[in-house]
Amino acid sequence: MSRSPFAFSCDNKRYHTLNYYNRVKFGEKIYKAVIDCGFTCPNIDGTKGSGGCIFCDGGSGYFTHSDTDITGQLELEHKRITRKYGEGARFIAYFQANTNTYAPVDTLREHFETAISFPDVCGISIGTRGDCLSDDVIELLKGINQRTVLTVELGMQSCHNSTINLINRCCTHEEFLEGYYRLKSAGIRICLHIINGLPFENEEMMLETAEELARLDPEAVKIQMLHVIRGTELEKWFAGDKFHLLGREEYIDIVVKQLELIPPGTVVERITGDGDKRKLIAPDWTRDKIAVLGGIDKRLAELDTWQGRLYK
Repeated sequence: MSRSPFAFSCDNKRYHTLNYYNRVKFGEKIYKAVIDCGFTCPNIDGTKGSGGCIFCDGGSGYFTHSDTDITGQLELEHKRITRKYGEGARFIAYFQANTNTYAPVDTLREHFETAISFPDVCGISIGTRGDCLSDDVIELLKGINQRTVLTVELGMQSCHNSTINLINRCCTHEEFLEGYYRLKSAGIRICLHIINGLPFENEEMMLETAEELARLDPEAVKIQMLHVIRGTELEKWFAGDKFHLLGREEYIDIVVKQLELIPPGTVVERITGDGDKRKLIAPDWTRDKIAVLGGIDKRLAELDTWQGRLYK
């Protein structure tokens, strides 16, 4: 019999799934309504750089409706979710596109308050960067955290400054850490993003990023494969054969090893990416999400291992 602490969870997984967390936290399955506020980033608008990260195509999910205001976007997302999952479905308002604390605090307050007050919204999730968390923003987030379930999704991507410089992130790992600790001190739930397969990173470097994440002990993590999206700088690199893209089996092996290092209490909110298939150039295997998830489950079972097995 497996010793995995997750072997008999509601998802029968060997890692701590978001679905399991939500069912414990809210008592039911929870969905996400994706919002685009029309914000930019300091590595796009010239403040720290231009062009954005080399893999970024604007930061917006393919469910967003950026041609209308926040209320209109939530109404459209509510219709999409209830049409698919039924009336009464509750959801998280997910501020996804670009850097969602990179605006005047009064603007942020207006958008976040609109989402909190919308029917069937049971929490909000805010995607941002470690260098865009000023004192007034932290105070705003602390107030919101007292009134709803708040998650701040913080882009880590890699712990290696050589990679961060290469991808035009314009936010050093040290700046990321400063933002992380500011959120942690404020008692805010944090979800860290890491990307596997970034140009010129080998397996050892990706595992070092997982070890650094484990040291930080965040409440949640999102792991995904690097996507080459049409219209990005990365597409040009890929066309020029400048770097190696991981194959599916390579990705599965690395994720399993990363899961072993990550604290067992850290919720795995994503373990493979959901790129816009209309714009995806490569890797083609990421289109079959079920096969990737199944491959990870199979490898964990074959090795009789689980999330946190090697966590120190």
